[in-house]
Amino acid sequence: MIRESAMETVRDALGGVSGAGRRGAGRSRPPALAPAPRGLGRARALSKGAKRAPEEIERLTGKLADYIKGNPGQRIEQIADGMGTHTRELNLPAKKLLATKQIKTRGQKRATTYFPR
Repeated sequence: MIRESAMETVRDALGGVSGAGRRGAGRSRPPALAPAPRGLGRARALSKGAKRAPEEIERLTGKLADYIKGNPGQRIEQIADGMGTHTRELNLPAKKLLATKQIKTRGQKRATTYFPR
């Protein structure tokens, strides 16, 4: 009885669910911690699923094209580091540049390198 009371107190402290009606009641794990914020140097942080303004995408597309012209043969990770941004922000501008044939690629997946046309 004392053990059950202690386990319930620990579960409550960790934000878990009480053992009643739960499968695997003996296997509780602490709640997941929120990820550390990234990109502190960015102009504005985007929440997950938020859309960027078309003007911002166009500006970033132009910046990406200029960067690739000045630094051909780099991977997207290297480009993102050089531009001071994240790779996930460069995906759409890179696709737009590829669709308009302003840049070309060599390689596959993470080994893809970008070149101006």
